[in-house]
Amino acid sequence: MSNPDSSNAFVVLPPLSDHGVIFGKNSDRPQGEVQEIVYFPSDESAHTRKCTYVEVELSGPSKAVILSKPYWMWGAEMGANECGVVIGNVPVLTNNCEGDHDPQVQRLLGTDLVRLGLERSSSASEAVDVITQLLDQYGQGGSCFKDTNFCAHNSFLIADSKCAWVLETIGKHWAAEQVTSRYLLSICTNTFYHCL
Repeated sequence: MSNPDSSNAFVVLPPLSDHGVIFGKNSDRPQGEVQEIVYFPSDESAHTRKCTYVEVELSGPSKAVILSKPYWMWGAEMGANECGVVIGNVPVLTNNCEGDHDPQVQRLLGTDLVRLGLERSSSASEAVDVITQLLDQYGQGGSCFKDTNFCAHNSFLIADSKCAWVLETIGKHWAAEQVTSRYLLSICTNTFYHCL
């Protein structure tokens, strides 16, 4: 199996869009991998959540979410929650792969961070805080594909009805920028150095 060619996400905010926020994302998953569209209601009973590779502590009831996710993962490539927050992630391939940056160590996947961000946030700004706190506590890493050891760091495009954010991450490091009108997050993964 070859590495993904590209992954893209975009957002357009008013006044450039007449009727609200426009958000989109493609999926560059392996050919033949089932991509589920699933709904999970809010949950007040759980105290921990078993993600794809690691278990995390919960900080209260989860929000209801609808997700687009690979069948074998706990997390999602993109999704939305009951508060109107949407998040999509794209892989970031880097040659910075030591210590907390080693993506081959099983930690939270970018897809797990998408779902956790949606389950725990009421706004795009809060989702940035949720994801960065989880990165600091648990880190990110592990294979992004079921039958191969392809690993990556992640960038996230996060939006709600009022604002949008771009969140770039490598290991536990991150940088966030608020989007004011439009943004295209485009990662052509075959042009990046990567550590496999």
